Amino acid sequence: MSKYVKNLITDHLRDRLKDIDDALLVNVVGLDANANNRLRKELEEKDIQLLVVKNSLARRATEGTRLGGMFEGLGGSSAVCWGAEDVVSLAKEVVRLAKDKRYEAFEPRGGVMDGERLSAERVEEVSKWPSRPELLSIVAGQLLGVASEVAGQLVAPAAQIASQIEELIQRKEGDGQQPEAPA
Repeated sequence: MSKYVKNLITDHLRDRLKDIDDALLVNVVGLDANANNRLRKELEEKDIQLLVVKNSLARRATEGTRLGGMFEGLGGSSAVCWGAEDVVSLAKEVVRLAKDKRYEAFEPRGGVMDGERLSAERVEEVSKWPSRPELLSIVAGQLLGVASEVAGQLVAPAAQIASQIEELIQRKEGDGQQPEAPA
């Protein structure tokens, strides 16, 4: 491949990957065409992009970016996955598909999350974390739990006083006496 063509491909990769902060590397070598198409369709349904790249050209294209460390020490070709709601959702989907028997050759190879390089094992760990929507629901539940507890503690003394006044009124009425106004 001529230097001119390499530079064109590098520039194209740089433009394609410039706004991406988190991505995963996967192996798609060994998938037949039908499996590859099914895999891409499943990923597309989850809003995940898949781009097969030559590692040396991708290393040049991402040099100095947050994705730069992802291609260090790799040879041959890889596929870059990015998208989904967040990197955790992306990792969950990649790990799920890697376990699918229809895509035996598909496997995570690593990636980058918040500028930190991830190994294949670390991608597996990240896939077990709660995703962004799950975290938001956990935080909302914790906030609502505290708020309802505070509201309960504020209302409880007033409810106790009201029930004690009501009990006093019932006792007085049972004795036939007029209830006295509380002080």
